[in-house]
Formats: sequence, structure tokens, C-alpha cells
Amino acid sequence: MKNTPISVTKNSPYEPVLYKADVMVPMSDGVKLASDIYRPAANGVVIEEKLPIVLQRTPYNKRSKQYVKELKYLVRRGYIAVIQDCRGRYQSEGSFIKYTNEPKDGYETIEWLADLPYTNGNVGTMGLSYGAHVQACAAKLNPPHLKTSVLNMGGTSNGWDHSIRNHGAFTLKQLTWAFTQVADESDNPVVRDMLDIERAIHWFQALPLKKGLNPLSAVPNFEAYIFEMMTHSDYDDYWKDMGTNWMEYYDQTSDIPMIHISGWYDGYCATAIQNYLGLSRSKTSPIRLLMGPWLHGENDCTCAGNVEFGPAAAIDDFYTEWHLRWFDHFLKGKKNGVGKEPAIKLFIMGTGDGRKDQNGRLFHGGYWRTEADWPLPDTRFTNYYFHPGGSLSTELPGTGDASTTYTYDPSHPVPTIGGAMAASLPVFTGGAFDQREREFKDDPEKGYFGSRPPYLPLKARHDVVVFQTKPLPVDVEVTGPIVVKLFASSSAVDTDFTAKLIDVNPSSKDFPSGFEMNLTDGILRARYRNSSERQTLMNPGEIYEFIIEPFGTANVFKKGHRIRIDISSSNFPRFDVNPNTGEPLGMSRRMIKADNTIFHDTVHPSHVILPIIPPRVNRK
Repeated sequence: MKNTPISVTKNSPYEPVLYKADVMVPMSDGVKLASDIYRPAANGVVIEEKLPIVLQRTPYNKRSKQYVKELKYLVRRGYIAVIQDCRGRYQSEGSFIKYTNEPKDGYETIEWLADLPYTNGNVGTMGLSYGAHVQACAAKLNPPHLKTSVLNMGGTSNGWDHSIRNHGAFTLKQLTWAFTQVADESDNPVVRDMLDIERAIHWFQALPLKKGLNPLSAVPNFEAYIFEMMTHSDYDDYWKDMGTNWMEYYDQTSDIPMIHISGWYDGYCATAIQNYLGLSRSKTSPIRLLMGPWLHGENDCTCAGNVEFGPAAAIDDFYTEWHLRWFDHFLKGKKNGVGKEPAIKLFIMGTGDGRKDQNGRLFHGGYWRTEADWPLPDTRFTNYYFHPGGSLSTELPGTGDASTTYTYDPSHPVPTIGGAMAASLPVFTGGAFDQREREFKDDPEKGYFGSRPPYLPLKARHDVVVFQTKPLPVDVEVTGPIVVKLFASSSAVDTDFTAKLIDVNPSSKDFPSGFEMNLTDGILRARYRNSSERQTLMNPGEIYEFIIEPFGTANVFKKGHRIRIDISSSNFPRFDVNPNTGEPLGMSRRMIKADNTIFHDTVHPSHVILPIIPPRVNRK
């Protein structure tokens, strides 16, 4: 392919040239991966200076405009940029099996590129979502020429406890992702029609899918990996595979500068924090953590769902100048201050005035703050106990029997209203929303899949048990990991328990009914209450302790607000529903109702542990 000069950008000495398109990089098993190589040029002629490489690998089509824009920006500033279609995707050879081949393919691609005659051998990687997963996978094999990685909202730390499964439950974003990816890439109009998400959305009402009898049956490699994820439920060697797990491989991972980026409403919130903690404690190179109030992939956005966080929330130059400063320092040695920045930067939500902004969103506000560690060193982990009547306080519950029983019907699950997720559109979406059902009309930001008339608040449902504080007399900051310890029993041999942390805004002129804003939530499949590696069904009526671990958060509950915990047994379609039958996961053919009982007495003090941050001078 002929070089294609691009006009020079201001303050740039170079113009980007697509030097070679679809370079077929050979893998050791004979498969070749299609890669586009961009080089800097002057007057249409590529420069001969040996330069570092920035690599992206993607399953989303390397010719996408956003990728090309990002890469050309770096090329204009003196980098060689390479983007590659992952195995089995678009122009690359082989068969795509999600996650499985990425470690070796990434390693071999980095080392092949580093040997090109016009590079200095230093390779940095960047990418969002799956583009972060592939970076993580390559780093686990410690390629000699990999010098730094920027992992944005991906790089799964443990696919079993979140991302693919979530403490036993199956995350249905894997299904929406499979439907949309196959439909986007296929040239077969019949397959595209079968997997069109507007049609496929109805299959969420017919779960679990049956092998060979669903839309993905037209694409056997996709169907095979989806069914393996749905039915392989115990944490064993399958989940410890290098493609879906980083926690098992921290020690052997490349010791290079990394930054782990996520958002409080991103499905990889736990991934970024776990990877930061695991790697920063075992590496000598700088490891950083950046957490914004963002949805998946929306680092340049000031809102999440129906809540606005203010102009400071966005990083407008995230994919250009922000990345450039990082690579300039760690690939070119420029002293631009990046190396001296604090290890952790967090966006603390919740300092806004609660008004309705011009877009109809709650103005929740917030600000950025740097920290030295996670959890924050001065955290006061505080137990907030559940009490009869729905109160939540730091006082222990009284003596005597106290419990609350509700009936969980898997045929009428609690609908997902926001949360931390990825790849969920157009069935459901992440973010912060008032926890009230609304009619779903093919737009998950305006209505919620599974909502039913009369579209009341979730707190009105009989299967949602609410515990909340009195209106707070002072501001209370909650920043850090969240843990719910639940004492409960069930009439079934298996069921789920969910927990959701909510900031209850009081009634106001703009929001007469208040605004019950979700912050974070979690789930536990009861059969995994003792171990992720071994299933143990329950004895009906017996009381057990359940530990639910929602993602971490950072929020100021303002004076007059309430802290609330909702306990239930479903959050659909974010997670698959538990049929309560004890059948093998992903293979049930029937459903039964379960009477689930929460205990809140002195002997069984169910509670949430909140990371309370005391006021601190100059905390900002």
C-alpha cells in the first residue's frame, strides 16, 4: 500500500503515514495477525530515526476512526504506532475464543515489532476495555521489550469474582457483547439478522440459553466460549487461566511502569483496584491508580447515568495529551513531572448542591484528590447494623429474635437500574440513577428492562428489604472497599443475596420525591458462601453467614441525606437469575420461589462495614 501523508498538526514536526497496512505478524502456531503500522514522516517521506513503538491490540476493528485518530496523534509527536486485529477478528487469521489466546499473541507481537529495523526496541501499550485485557495478558509473560502499559478499564484481575462471573452469578454483559460483536463483523445477512440486538434482546427473557438452540448457534466459536463461561461455575484451573486471571500471575508479570484506570460506574472498577494493589506490592517500578466517576470508556464525560459530577470530572485530553505525557516520560525519558505524581488519584463524589441541571440530571458534584494507599490510611471501618423496622445505625441490635422474610420469585426479578458495568447496551446500562422503575422502550437510559407497572421505586417491592440511617447531622465521607455481612436463611437449597449502597437525597424543589442514587452493589450465589472452589448447597431453614463484596466507592453523603442498604436476591439483567433449584448453573429448566430471611439480632448482627474517612485539613 502506498504511503498516505496526513496534514501536519500544529506544534508537531511530523505528519503521520500509514506505512504498511495489514502486515501479517506470524505467531508460533502459524496463525498471522493483521497489523497496521503508522510512522512519522516529513514532506511525505518517513523519517529514519529509530523510535519507540506504541501498540494497541483490539477485537473491534483496527480501522475504526477513534483508533486511527489516537495513533496519528502519537505519530505526529515522534512515535511509531501499531494497531492489530486480535486473533480471529476482522483481517487476522485464526479462530476467536475470548481471552484465551491473548497472552501468547501479545507477547509474540511485542517481540516481533521490537525487532523491526526502524524502531529502538522499546514498546509501550495502551487500550480500553478488551484493549486493556490484551495488555495485561502480554505483561503476564514478561516480554523483554515491553517498557510500559496504560490499562484503561480492563485487564481482568479475576474473571470468576467479577467481570465474567460475580461470586457465582453470571454477568450477562458477556452475552450482549457476544451478540453485538458477531453482528457487527459478520458479512452474512442471515447471521446479522439473527444476532441483531433488537431481536436478540428478547432472548434475555428465555434464559438460560440452550446449546444449539439460540442465535449464537450460527457462530460456533462464540457459542462454545459463552456456554463454557455460563456453565463452568467452580473456581478451578479454567478460571485461573492466564487469559481471564491476573491475580495468580502478579509475581511473574513484567516489572514496568503501569497505570490502572477505571471508574466508580465501570464494570472493571474492582479489576483496577485489585491489580493496583497486587502489582504495587510486588514491583519496584511505579504502579498508579486513577479512579473517576465514569461509566465504562467515558473518561471524557462529566456524568454517569442521570447524575452530573461537574466539569472537573472529565479528562478532556485523555486519549491525546494525557497519554502523550505518560509515554514521553516512560518511553523517551522526558522529565515532565509524570514520574513524581502521587500513586493514587481519586474522584470523590458528592459535594454538589443536588439541583437539577439543564440536562435534567441531579448535580452531585465532586472533586479530585490524591492519596498514598488503598484503603486510605486513616480509614475508620465502621459497622452499620440492620435493625427491625428498617433502621441502620452503628448501635448493635437488641436481644431476642429479629428477622425479616421476603419471597424471591425468579420469574419476576428486581430490574437492574444502573450500576458499575460494561458492554451492556442496549439491554441495560451503567451509571447512577434514581432507583425507581420505568417502562423500557429500547433505551436503557430512559427505561429499565424488566420494569412493570405501576413503575414504583424499588423500595416499594416486597422482595427489596431497606435499611437506612436517620438524616445525617453532618457530612459523612465513605471512600474505600464495601463489605456486607449478612446472616440469612432460605427455604431453598440455593439462592442469591444482593446488596446495594444508596445515597438518599431528601425531597427538594427539583426532586419532590427525593433522589435515591445508587453508588455500588454486589451479589453472592449462596452455594459459594464458603468457597469459590467448591459448591455447598444449603439446608433449608438453616442460618448461614454470607459475605457480599460490592465494588469500592468514594462519596460524601451530605448533611440531611441518608445512607441506605437494599438487600434482595436478584439484579437482572446485570446478573443471571438464580432459579433456586440447586441445578447445575446455566443448565436449569425450572424455577421455584424462595422465602429468604434476613436476621438482625445480637446473635446474628447483619451489617455493612463502611470505610468512613474523618475530616482532614487540606484534604483536597
